[in-house]
Order: sequence, then C-alpha cells, then structure tokens
Amino acid sequence: MRLNAYSSSKLYKECTKKYHDKKIVERNFHPGQFVLLFNSRLRLFPRKLKSKWSDPYVVKEVKPYGAIELEDPKSHRSWVVNGQRVNPT
Repeated sequence: MRLNAYSSSKLYKECTKKYHDKKIVERNFHPGQFVLLFNSRLRLFPRKLKSKWSDPYVVKEVKPYGAIELEDPKSHRSWVVNGQRVNPT
C-alpha cells in the first residue's frame, strides 16, 4: 500500500510539473525594445484605478542572469532592474 501511495504521488508531481511548465512564457528582450516596468511600491497610496505598470522604457542592455538595464527616453536616465519586473509592450 505504501509503494502504491509513493508511485501515485510521484505521478501527481510529474503531471503538475508538466502543467506549470506549459504555462511558463519565455521572455526574450533585445536592446532598443520598449517595455513596461512593474511598480511594486504602490501599496502606500492604494487607489483602485491607478496602474501598476509605468511608462514605456527602452531596453539599453540585457545583462546575464535576467538583469536588464533600462533607459528613460525623456530624461535619458538609466538603471538596472530584475527581468521579471518588465513586460514587453
């Protein structure tokens, strides 16, 4: 009975892994591409209609391990953010 339970749980884990891996969207960014930045600091002044995504920024450089250097087209200021915080437009 214990062996059956182990194989059953192993089968369940494999199926859930396949399901979640199927939902992963691969994001490839290249310099010059416009992206939206997720603003996670909106908790201080919560408003119902305020967007969590800020202005489109330009990808200046894609660094290894998912880091992305963004540049503001208006002020030409640049900074490095985590690649999971950006969304392609």
